[in-house]
Amino acid sequence: MSATIQRKEPANIVPPEIDYDALLEPVQFHFALDRREFVQVLGAGLVVSVIVGPALAQRRRGGGGFRGGPPATLAARIHLGEDGAVTVLSGKVECGQGARTQIAMAAAEELRVPLERIHVVLADTGTTPDDGMTAGSRTTPSTIPSVRQAAAAVRKLLVDFAAERLRVPADSLDVRNGQVIRPGQPMPRILLGYELLVNDPAVREKLAAQTPADAELTPDADWQVLGKPQPAFAARDKVTGAHKCPSDINRPGMLYGAILRPPTYRGKLVSVDPAPVRAMPGVVVVQDGGFVGIAAPTSFAARQAIDALAKTAQWTTAPLPPSETLFEHLREHAEGLRESPLAAEVAAATKSLRQTYHVSYVQHAPLEPRVALAEWTDGKLTVWTGTQGPFRVKGELQSAFRLANDAVRVIVPDFGSGYGGKHTGECAVEAARLAKAAGKPVMLRWTREEEFTWAYFRPAGVIEMEASLDAENRITTWRHINIGSGGNSIETPYRVGRKDQRHIRSRPPLREGSYRALASTANSFARESFMDELAALAGVNPLEFRLAHLDEPRLRPVLEAAAEKFGWRERVANKRPNRGVGLACSWDKGSVVACCVEVEVVPNANNIRVLEVCEAFECGKIMNPDNLRSQIEGAIVMGLGPALSEEIRFDAERITNPNFRQYRVPRFRDTPRIETVLVDRPDLTSVGAGETPIIVIAPAIANAVFNASGQRIRQMPITLG
Repeated sequence: MSATIQRKEPANIVPPEIDYDALLEPVQFHFALDRREFVQVLGAGLVVSVIVGPALAQRRRGGGGFRGGPPATLAARIHLGEDGAVTVLSGKVECGQGARTQIAMAAAEELRVPLERIHVVLADTGTTPDDGMTAGSRTTPSTIPSVRQAAAAVRKLLVDFAAERLRVPADSLDVRNGQVIRPGQPMPRILLGYELLVNDPAVREKLAAQTPADAELTPDADWQVLGKPQPAFAARDKVTGAHKCPSDINRPGMLYGAILRPPTYRGKLVSVDPAPVRAMPGVVVVQDGGFVGIAAPTSFAARQAIDALAKTAQWTTAPLPPSETLFEHLREHAEGLRESPLAAEVAAATKSLRQTYHVSYVQHAPLEPRVALAEWTDGKLTVWTGTQGPFRVKGELQSAFRLANDAVRVIVPDFGSGYGGKHTGECAVEAARLAKAAGKPVMLRWTREEEFTWAYFRPAGVIEMEASLDAENRITTWRHINIGSGGNSIETPYRVGRKDQRHIRSRPPLREGSYRALASTANSFARESFMDELAALAGVNPLEFRLAHLDEPRLRPVLEAAAEKFGWRERVANKRPNRGVGLACSWDKGSVVACCVEVEVVPNANNIRVLEVCEAFECGKIMNPDNLRSQIEGAIVMGLGPALSEEIRFDAERITNPNFRQYRVPRFRDTPRIETVLVDRPDLTSVGAGETPIIVIAPAIANAVFNASGQRIRQMPITLG
């Protein structure tokens, strides 16, 4: 049997426990009660308080956060089939980040079974344990260990079961290819596999117990499945179009929904006349307070009905501060902004610098907009939807419709990306309300314009940076104040003197929420751009200036690896006209990253072309090199958008670029040459990789643009002129 492996925690990098619900409050639905519901609630007031209370608490803490529910039992995590097949259950979702494949790899490793015998069921609140939201790069450091512990415990059950049958010591046995073996000694002809455990009463009792926390895991050096390249399970189906996303689901008798939206961002419904629409064949009109929607036999008919309703609707509105004044608005409404406590030291320093950086609102622009299919059966609700928090959405549905825990089931098929943008369940609640009125299943698909307007945005921010240098160019004071966009990665990895690093809340004009890497992109953009400006003030090469202030034992070698692979020193020494190189490094979610880029600035055209990106990344011990490389490359390409072109614009009434014609995400022709350096650290715990690789591409580009053109860029998106 393998011994328990002891692993070091990542040095000096402890990711904060993030309360995602503090970032975003979901849309509140206050549906009216019909007479029957009113009697039920009145007659069961204590029951309702028990039901609604946990639902609201779940939205704030429980299933809405990292931690999820109580530890799963072995049977809730792993199901053994009589044919030897193994099903692994997890409340996590698959939205393109590779969770399904990695969970299967973890189970196959510890159970000692071939990967093809593992089936993974994800994100079904009726069958899977609550593993918390799929957010914060927490699947690898939180859920994978849980799966491994459960699988190792089940493997031990098989070994103990076989030892009892064979009357041999358990430590003389092991498991290979799903069967018990006795290394170096002959075994009886009868094969002892997991299928034998299914009907044993004593084993079933043990499977009903909670997963032990001390199961003996396979040491990294002995991994046979983990640590090896493994393509994503559904890669072929996704490429060929065979994969079914939530928007592809169909139910018998299904109708199609549409919602009446305000014509302005802050519009509130005053009145609407549904009479012209009620005459349309097969159309169901739902009006419940400010909620107005349609269920119809086709999506086209639903949109026609909404257009007819819109002609009769009356709205109130309130003006928005337009995007041209966004940063002034954020600063004017900053809560508790005060003068620098380092002002006296800065004034007395040999050199000092102060700059302000701006980060715009951006949309998540997922491949698949929000979608939900809702079906009511005998007073119980089932919803198929694309969300990163299935148990959180279940709580929202319970609250909106005053339902007991066992009356709601949320199922999340593998869906078309989220990027932090699908934490809430407003689409699911809307579909459920339409289905309840129609008495039939209802599919509701948000349009791209709805997604761009009514989904929440990555927060905008104003970031003030200030530092001073002594005669030896050491950083003696450091001030980093983020107004509005968040505090993630605000802590500097560099050696500095006295420091003041804070996030200050402001009053946002638009609905904000989580985004891939949260505010780490904004804070890394400001800090790494500012480090280049400090290097220029000191008269030192940007790489050498960073290394002179970088003692962090994980980030320093990653920066050096990126610079070496890119050929930083050679490119600086042999600079070409209109081309420039830039670099940046940062840390987040327990991992570290460094990036070097080369850009071309076209003279008199205000055009920036990213030619090459080299990124080095370290997230502890690598579990799947193929998936890790895909995550890094995907993050780089996605990061090009907010760095160069993506920006939500709005006037006093509405979003003015709510589609892909006006809101430009990266195209294939924008993709540079990408080289990745995977830094494997077997001595460190594996952590997530879905977010951190995105946070350094923007500052590296901004620094390269300065190197090419001499123009400092202090805002995202980066534009010349």
